[in-house]
This record gives sequence, C-alpha cells and structure tokens, in this order.
Amino acid sequence: MAFDTLDVERKVLSILRILGENQDPLGARIIAHRLKDYGVELGERAVRYHLKMADERGLTQLIGRNGRILTEKGRDEIKRALVKDKVGFAISKIELLAFRTDFDYENKCGVIPVNVSFFPDKKFSRVLQIMKPIFAQGLCVSDLVMVAPEGEKIGEFTVPKAKIGLGTVCSITINGVLLKAGIPMDSRFGGLLQLKDGKPLRFAELIHYNGSSLDPSEIFIRAKMTSVKSAVEAGDGQILANFREIPSLCRQSAEQVIAKLQQAHIGGLLVMGNTSEPVCEIPIDLNRVGMILVGGMNPVAAVEEAGIEAENHAMSTIIDYKELVNIEDL
Repeated sequence: MAFDTLDVERKVLSILRILGENQDPLGARIIAHRLKDYGVELGERAVRYHLKMADERGLTQLIGRNGRILTEKGRDEIKRALVKDKVGFAISKIELLAFRTDFDYENKCGVIPVNVSFFPDKKFSRVLQIMKPIFAQGLCVSDLVMVAPEGEKIGEFTVPKAKIGLGTVCSITINGVLLKAGIPMDSRFGGLLQLKDGKPLRFAELIHYNGSSLDPSEIFIRAKMTSVKSAVEAGDGQILANFREIPSLCRQSAEQVIAKLQQAHIGGLLVMGNTSEPVCEIPIDLNRVGMILVGGMNPVAAVEEAGIEAENHAMSTIIDYKELVNIEDL
C-alpha cells in the first residue's frame, strides 16, 4: 500500500511539474501527452482523477473550461516534495530536450531548445545595447534569437505583462543534433569558465548536472558570479560554459556536424580536446574526448551584471528555428 501511495505521489508531482512549466491553463489531454516525456503513462481519465485529488489538496485550480493552473501551494509542493527525485533533474531536462530536438541543418528547419528570459519592456533597448557586444564576440551558442512582446508566446511560455521575452539558443541543440546523427554525448557539468587573454584557461566553479535540480547557469547568474562584460572588453573574466564528452571514435563525425551547424548560425564550441587528454584541467576518461560549449545565457548574464534583473528559465522549451531572427536586426 505504501508503494501505491508513493507511486500516486510521483504521478501527481509529474503533473504539477508540467503545470508549473506553463503559465496558461492546461487540460487533461495535453497533460496526458506531456506525461509521456516524464515516462508516465496515464490516460485522460486517470489524469482527471489525479487532478481532482490535486484540487482537493489546494495544489491546482480549475480555470473555467480551459483547464488547470498551479496554485502557490502547488509551487511550494514541487519545491519540497520527493527531494531525492529532484536530484539529477537537470540532466533529465537535458536528455528530454535533446530528444525533442529535430533540427535539420541541411534544410534549416525543425525545432531547437532555447533559454527564455523576461525583461522589463521599458529597459529592453538598453538590454539590447548591453547584449550585442556579447553576441558579436561569439560568447553565445547563436546570434539568432526570438523576441516576443507581452501576451505572446515563446515555446510554452507566455510573456508576462510589461515584459519582453527573449529566447536564446541553448547548447543542448548540439546534444540533440549529434544524437540524431548517432553520436552519443555525455553532459557532465555546467560551470564558470575562466578566460585569460580571451582564451579558455580553467573552470573556476562547476555544478554536476546529475546532482542538481536547477540549471547551473541560473544559479551562477543569480549569485552574480559571472564577469562576461570583462571577458569581452579585457579578455579576462568568467563566463558560463558547459562540459560534454563524446566517444573518441565519434570525433571526426562530430566535427563535421558542428561545422554544418555553423552554416545555420549555430556554434558554441569553444574547445574540443584530444583523446583521453584533460581539457582546461578537467580529466577525461579513457577513449573519450572532452568538449567545452559556451553557455547560451552569457548575454543575459551580462545584462544582470549591469543591474537589470531578468526572470530566467534556462533550457526550458523548444521553438521552431524559423521563428529566430538575427540579434543585429533588432
């Protein structure tokens, strides 16, 4: 009986997480479909049953006929419940977004993962002014972005009142494209990479994905630990970066795919090491190759450094590649 109760709690928590990732009300049909991404198989009828239980506990609220939203109590429940299930949640999000990526670099079409940030609409011209040098320096995955005004959507997110939404291409795009090419990529950690004279030197801080429930980029930005502006202007600073590994036998194929991605304005590779050799002082397993990918949220970090706060949702959703525009055109 205890096992059944725990199983129900996990299903309810998965439903709460899906509602928490969306600002609009969701119905049982959409929730049932998205639960499959969490490895949970529930029909619409079963989802309605669990939603009714969540309503009775004050975790969810029915909004007209449109579906449910998460209550504040529901958000608190996500933060507190089943803590051990949250360990490694970051790596689960990476694997899920990589699987959902279907970008075709030859035809420049398909969906890719993005980070979403919301800025005060009255400060957005200043935001762009700060960001553009970061994009120009290549301290981002792509110079393509998505911009949406109040009330419009970026993927599954609706832009709040008096805000402008910005979608920046996430480095998980590379994971997803390599995965579709048959190249497995192991995402090890996100960190603060120290640059010296404009070149990667060492990781000053790191957070392993399989031990974190949050994206490391969000943590470092919130803690004001980056110095992206200094990295651009003086060549010395700490930027957001991600560490990946691939089998050494896949190196040549990976280089070919990454070169083709660059033709679609998607880059982000800072360093690719040699077989079994350390990369920026990080040891590499036998017959593996280490890779350092630049963090997609470095432009956002520079804005926060300038004192303009944003609401950030790293590696949070997917959008159609065709919705992207060049940052210089804004």
